[in-house]
Amino acid sequence: MAKILVVDDEKNILELVRFNLEREGFEVFTALDGTLAIDLAREERPDLIVLDVMLPGMNGFEVCRELNRDPLTSGIPIIMLSARAEELDRVLGLEMGADDYVIKPFSPRELVARIKARLRRARPGDNREMEQLQPARMEFGRLVIDEERFAVYVDGVRQEFTPKEFELLRFMARQPGKVFSRDFLLEKVWGYDYAGDSRTVDVHVRHIRQKLESLPESDQPIETVRGVGYRFKEGL
Repeated sequence: MAKILVVDDEKNILELVRFNLEREGFEVFTALDGTLAIDLAREERPDLIVLDVMLPGMNGFEVCRELNRDPLTSGIPIIMLSARAEELDRVLGLEMGADDYVIKPFSPRELVARIKARLRRARPGDNREMEQLQPARMEFGRLVIDEERFAVYVDGVRQEFTPKEFELLRFMARQPGKVFSRDFLLEKVWGYDYAGDSRTVDVHVRHIRQKLESLPESDQPIETVRGVGYRFKEGL
C-alpha cells in the first residue's frame, strides 16, 4: 500500500483528496502547514507528496526546496497544487524540485491518475531489465554519475541534484553523442502524462550546468544542438 502525504491549508480539499485516494487503496496522511508537512515527511517517508503552494508560514515552494535538500526526503516525488496558473509559478515549482504541477480547481480523478502514473515511474524495478544493462557508475573525467547512490560528483565532491535533474543527466549520459529533442526528453524523464511544456527541459538543463560550472567549458557534459535539443558530449 503506497503512502501519500497531502498538504493543504483548506480542510475541504484535504478531505476531498483523502477520500479519493483512500478509495483507491492508498494510505493517506495530511498536514495543514509546511512545518508539519516536513516533519511528517521525515517521519513517515511517504511514497509521494501532494503539496499546495499557498500555505501559511512556509509556502509550498519553500517546503519543496527543503524536502529536496534533506537526504531523508529528497527522492520523494512531489506534485504541487496551486490556484495560480501563471507560467512563472509552474517554472518556480519545477526549479524547486517538483515533479508535476496541477492547477486548481482540479479533477480528483485526474489527480489520482497523475499520482498513480508518478508512482509507477518512481517504483524501483519498473525498468529492471533496462537497468541491468547499464553501469551503476559512469565516469567522465572529473564527473562521476553514481546510480546506486543517486548522486553526481565533481572531483569527488557530491553535487546537490534534485531527482529530476539527476534523471535527466543520467538518461543522456547513457547514450553519449545522441541528440534528444525536448519533447522526447519530456516523455522519457517526466512521463507521457506530464502536462508541462518543453521549457521544463531547458530549466533543468540550465540548473545542471550551473551545478557543474566548476568544470571547464571543454568538460561541460551537455551540449545544445540548435533547433533540435540536447546531447551528452562524447569523449569525456
